[in-house]
Amino acid sequence: MKVIVQIPCYNERETLAETIADIPRHIDGVDSVEILVVDDGSSDGTSDLARTLGVDHVIRHRCNRGLAATFRTGLDTALQLGADIIVNTDGDNQYPGKEIPRLIEPILAERADVVIGARRIDRATHFSSTKKILSKLGSAVVRVLTGLQIADAVSGFRALSRHAATRINIISSFSYTIEMLIQIGHKRLALETIPIDINVKLRESRLFNSIPEFIAYSVTTMMRIYAMFRPLRVFFSLGALLLLSGMVPVIRFLYFYFTSSGDGHIQSLILGSVFLIAGIFVMLIGLVTDLISSNRQLIEMTLERVKRIESRLDTLDTKPLSDHDLENRVE
Repeated sequence: MKVIVQIPCYNERETLAETIADIPRHIDGVDSVEILVVDDGSSDGTSDLARTLGVDHVIRHRCNRGLAATFRTGLDTALQLGADIIVNTDGDNQYPGKEIPRLIEPILAERADVVIGARRIDRATHFSSTKKILSKLGSAVVRVLTGLQIADAVSGFRALSRHAATRINIISSFSYTIEMLIQIGHKRLALETIPIDINVKLRESRLFNSIPEFIAYSVTTMMRIYAMFRPLRVFFSLGALLLLSGMVPVIRFLYFYFTSSGDGHIQSLILGSVFLIAGIFVMLIGLVTDLISSNRQLIEMTLERVKRIESRLDTLDTKPLSDHDLENRVE
């Protein structure tokens, strides 16, 4: 049983040493614990420091691609390295490494495919009241969209079984957290959460510049990914709303047409017709996107098979992957 702890990093030289020192190297029920640092084009020597600190694997993007792409690179690399369980944590030492044994326990016990460390937001003294409220509100929206009982939707402290990592395909450019939850709900993967306390904040977040920007990106991601996985529900709901909106002025026109000698109120008929036509077109779009979604699912099934084949070939290859080999695998 191999556990690989992946750490997406971007200019984390000041905090990386504490993060790595906090990760346990021996866990009951696990044969080996390895650390993978994914450097997202850092300019402060993060990769060099990681090697100095004795990290098992270092892979580096040649330019900054963003957190979602870095997370995706980490998953793919960990699978190639033969990981049975993949743990994701942040390079700013926000999440306590001592909680990793608790995080992976449900996977070891075969109760869960994915486990998320839910931060105890109320105890986070460095979180503002606004941030606490928005975090709870955002998690509530994600619960509605996914049907999952999740207390902290944007927590990056999470563990995935090999099976789950093979099935998750992140396509967002902003962040992976919400998209991953939508995919977990859609693909019926078993999810558990464990409450955790977080470490003292060492730096400000680099994922976004302001809370409004974070909200805008998060809402856009939720709408896009949910529409991708539930297109018929989204477009039929929108189409039905347009049809109902169109029926109101049409009924108004018919009422006055039959009660007032048919004179006037032609504007109601025009407005209602526009809404009715728009509603029909939106529903037709829903049918087309549902067919596209079915085709995408077939492609994902093929991709899962390819990942399994690749991982088996990598396992059969007795030559260990060097850091140079890993870096050359990144485009």
